[in-house]
Amino acid sequence: MNNTPGWASPGSAPSDDQEPGVPRPSGPADGSPVGNWSSAQPPAGQWSPPSASTPGPGVPPPPPGWGVPPQGPGRYHPPAAAKPGVIPLRPLGVGEILDGAVSAMRAHWRTVLGITLAVSVVAQTANLLIQRYLLPDPPAIDRNATGSEALRQASEAFRSSLLNTTPPMLIGMLATIFTTAVLTVVISRSVLGRPVTLGDAWAEARSRLLPLLGLTVLLALIAGAIMTVGILPGFLLGDTAGVGLAFLGLLAAIVVFLWLMVRLSLASPALMLERQSIASSMRRSAKLVRGAWWRVFGILALTVLLTFVVTLVIGIPFGLIAASVDGGGLSAFATGETTEFGWPFLIVSAIGDVVISTITYPLSAGVVALLYVDQRIRREALDLELARAAGLPGYDDRS
Repeated sequence: MNNTPGWASPGSAPSDDQEPGVPRPSGPADGSPVGNWSSAQPPAGQWSPPSASTPGPGVPPPPPGWGVPPQGPGRYHPPAAAKPGVIPLRPLGVGEILDGAVSAMRAHWRTVLGITLAVSVVAQTANLLIQRYLLPDPPAIDRNATGSEALRQASEAFRSSLLNTTPPMLIGMLATIFTTAVLTVVISRSVLGRPVTLGDAWAEARSRLLPLLGLTVLLALIAGAIMTVGILPGFLLGDTAGVGLAFLGLLAAIVVFLWLMVRLSLASPALMLERQSIASSMRRSAKLVRGAWWRVFGILALTVLLTFVVTLVIGIPFGLIAASVDGGGLSAFATGETTEFGWPFLIVSAIGDVVISTITYPLSAGVVALLYVDQRIRREALDLELARAAGLPGYDDRS
């Protein structure tokens, strides 16, 4: 156990297929009974719990309320879990994961705002310059074209759209990698209730940027390969039956893609916090998600829905303002005509994107990191390790 943001020795408590000789976090390494209890215990039915009567001489009284069922007979409420940071150290509910991500943003708002705002401004500035000076204008489309001419125009429009969306996607991927790396460290410190500065988070995350980049690129290549395998046979067939086959292949590819991406969704925090390699972090994620796929999928889907709502709430007003200050933009939107927007539209839209990214980046990174913590608490009793790392009384390491 160490006090670094990883607070985890990845080999100390495997999720599944426990290796011989490797104890689980709840048991001592020497194989002795847990908690130094004697192996000789009274026979069943011959032991009764201590009563609430006055303790004997030399025995300290129990804490107030100990052993007394609260709120009437027959009801027992366990004591509240320790909470050194933004989450209680026990298995978390969906609301607690979301609340923990927001609480981490509030507790370390200077660090979170500093990293997300800086990365968002740089990313949107690069997008703005590329869109304005490097990307070609979209091809003209004749709505009355038919036959081979309509097919040629559709092909040119597709190539132009692909060319225009590729640079923003690459820039967004790099921005996400950078913010995820630093914010994962911030979340790990906030779980322990420890302060963290931007310099501290950057120092811890800097060495993991290249592995995280490799993981992200590998996942993107896997996703592209899945989609290609699903759609390509239908396109090669080429006729009406090929269109139906391509559609069915697309549906199958989406199902496989979702299943695999959820299964590998915890690879990023495993790579960052456990200092795992790319392949090991993917195996680690698959092991942690095993048996909890639907729960992980539901939480991630809810996070995507929340970020989508935030994007709409912020993006629509900024889009309307951008169109109104650009002169004729609103009329172009109303009539459905294409128009070349100038600097006012691009700048206002970029400001809106910066605001959206500043809010959604920490939320997404926080949910994934806390979901990883929750799965390790459920499967590996990580809450005990976290309590020791946080220095809580009663959780001292024992020889």
